[in-house]
Parts: sequence; C-alpha cells; structure tokens
Amino acid sequence: MDTGADLHRWATELFPICRSLTGDGVRTTLAYLQTLLPSLEVHEVPSGTRALDWTIPDEWNIRDAYIADLDGRRLVDFRESNLHVVGYSEPVDQVMGRDELEPHLHSLAEQPDAIPYVTSYYKRTWGFCLTQKHREQLGSGPFQVRIDSTLAPGSLTYADVVIPGETEDEVLLSTYMCHPSMANNELSGPVVTVALGRWLASLPTRRYTYRLVFAPETIGAIVYLSRHLDHLRQRVRAGWVVTCIGDDRAFSYVPSRLGGTLADRVSRCVLDESVPAWVEYSFLERGSDERQWCSPGADLPVCSVMRSKYGTFPEYHTSLDGLDVVTPAGLQGGLDVIRRCIELLESNRRWRAVLPGEPQLGPRGLYPTTSYKGSATDARVMMNVLAYCDGDHDVERLAERTGVPTSAVVEILDRLAASGVIRAVD
Repeated sequence: MDTGADLHRWATELFPICRSLTGDGVRTTLAYLQTLLPSLEVHEVPSGTRALDWTIPDEWNIRDAYIADLDGRRLVDFRESNLHVVGYSEPVDQVMGRDELEPHLHSLAEQPDAIPYVTSYYKRTWGFCLTQKHREQLGSGPFQVRIDSTLAPGSLTYADVVIPGETEDEVLLSTYMCHPSMANNELSGPVVTVALGRWLASLPTRRYTYRLVFAPETIGAIVYLSRHLDHLRQRVRAGWVVTCIGDDRAFSYVPSRLGGTLADRVSRCVLDESVPAWVEYSFLERGSDERQWCSPGADLPVCSVMRSKYGTFPEYHTSLDGLDVVTPAGLQGGLDVIRRCIELLESNRRWRAVLPGEPQLGPRGLYPTTSYKGSATDARVMMNVLAYCDGDHDVERLAERTGVPTSAVVEILDRLAASGVIRAVD
C-alpha cells in the first residue's frame, strides 16, 4: 500500500492547479494522476452535449486576474490564490470605483481570515473573493479590474479505469476534481482513489471488477450516467463516493438512498470494527455525487465513507482548507478504511453447511479430541459461526449474529471450507 506520506506529496503537487468543471486545470490534474495510474483513460465530451436533463456548459480557462490601483499595484491577485476569482468568471477589463466593484466582491464576515470559494457555472457573471479583513481595507478606488479568462465552446473532461475481476459484478469508486486549491474537500478524494486503484491492480486476483471514475462533481457524474446507466444498473453491486477523507478528525458515513445495501452494511461493519468513533448522517444530508448515483432513475447501491463530512468542518469551501488540514496520517487512515471495506466485500460470500446435523469436527482437527472442563470454549466460536452457515448469511451477517469480528469470521470460514464442512454459495 502507498503510505500517507506519498498521498500527501501527491496532494501537495496538485494543490496549486486551478481546477473547475471544465478546462485545462482538470486535464493537467488527470495527466498527473495518469502518471500514478497509467491505465486511467481520459474522455472529452463537447460543450452543448445533452446529458440526461443537463447540458454541458462552455469550457472555462483563466490565465490571470487582479484588482489594482491606477499605479498598477495589485491589491487582489489571482497569482497569490486561485480562490480569489469567482469560478467561471467571464472576462473583464475595466476601471471602476468601489460602488461599481462592490456587488462583485465576496467575503465571509463570520470567517474574516478566509477567502471563500464561490462559483457561477450556469449564469454568466464575474467576481472576486477575498477575506473580510482585506475587503475592509480595500479603499474607495478607482480600481483597474481585470480577469483574463475565456468562456467558450470546448469540452468537459473526465477519466475512468476498469480493473477486471473474476466476475462481471462491479464495485464503483467515484471521486471528483473540479475545485481549485483546497486540500480535504478536493484533493484527498482523488489521491486516495488513485492509491486504491494501484492496490487493486496489484492484487493477484479480484472477485469483483472495479470501476474507478474521476469526474467533475455533479455534472461529471450525470454525464457518466448518461453514457453508462444501463450497464451500471445491471452490474454495480456496491460503491463508494471517495471525498473529504484526509483530515485527522472522526470518520463520517452517509448511506445510500434507502440504506441497507451491501455497501451500507459493509461500511457500518468496518467502521464499527476499525475506528473508535464515527458519525452517521442521514441521506437527507447528502451533498456530493451520491445525489446522482442514488437518484431514483439510477438507484445504485452507493454510499460515502469520509473523515469530516463536507459542509461540517470549519475550513470547508475556503482558503483555510489547506495542506495542513490533510495529514499523512489522516490520508493513510482514510485509505485504510476504504481498503478494509473492499477486503470485506471481496470475502463476503454466503456459505452453506454441506451435511445436515452437526459435523464431527474432531477428526478434521477442528475440535479438541480430549474433553475436559473448558476444553470446548475455543471451539464454541467456530460452532456458532457454523450454526448460521445456512446459505443466507454472508460474512457481515455472520459477524453480526455471533459477535465475532469479520476478520475472525473469515479465518474460521477458511478453515471450515478447507475441511470440506461448508461450501460457498454463488
């Protein structure tokens, strides 16, 4: 497995790139991820293309932007932070006073040291974002205001990779890259997903086929559904949205639309066994691409396991979400939990006892041959697991029934299967 230090280094190298729904920032990010996961395939979808109820917008690229005084001294400078410009701002090059500029300024009075993240994807406008302290000191002007951007027909860029398994049943891992320089909300998801892809590709065998999707949030998932909906509905058995998974705070979980899917059960089980405390949210509190994967027309069995849930940590959608918010240990912990979900999923078969009645375990080396007080204690756990090998209980449900950790259940099942006492049920 990749270490947390590797993940943090990848995030650090990706951090300066200005990303949005479309544009060269997304392409540059995906090109970097391809160096880590060479099988990643990049796709371009032209502006104006219909995708379900949506239309792909024009492509946006930005080269420079600033608010300056008439002596040319930059007072707000895109080169210092790409969050200074409202996402998808159309070009502007004007001299104006403070009254004219004021409606185009955005700050957070409740977080006076934070630059807010603001976008306007589907209505043409322009604007600048700055800290509240900076705004109060800006002065009355006049100002030279310039945004050197293009907003014109182009394409939306996304990438995917399919890592084949022994079956055509699929697991979907979805992440996004459409935000500028923010670490937990933006970059933790892609770097952890790439690490998962590298690990999955390295395994000698895989029961499931794994589909990894890297797409701009919302519109990217909608585009992907518009191209693959029938296939996904037929093949996907479980899935996770990978986002906000790099800080050191408590883990969070958002269920699928109705809950109770295989991914939901596995997630709860792994969180219970792996972390000291975690927070469960309602699907009504969703906010990322589970909105698309779990929509009634798709209804894929997809949930989210995160560290601090989007919208709940104070740095969210501001310049405070820097590389100090995500840590090597936080990223490694997030990676490990999703990996454990996948490991449980891979081993989560249903098993059936081969013979009716209690099998004789002693000759098989599974039960003590000398009986004395307490001699059967160690074997009782195995007998309890075997008692529920009726073809209806998978590993997660066996663990729930018996109170035995899933890792121990898997070990017991392996021993029982090797002895011919049980067999797997397809």
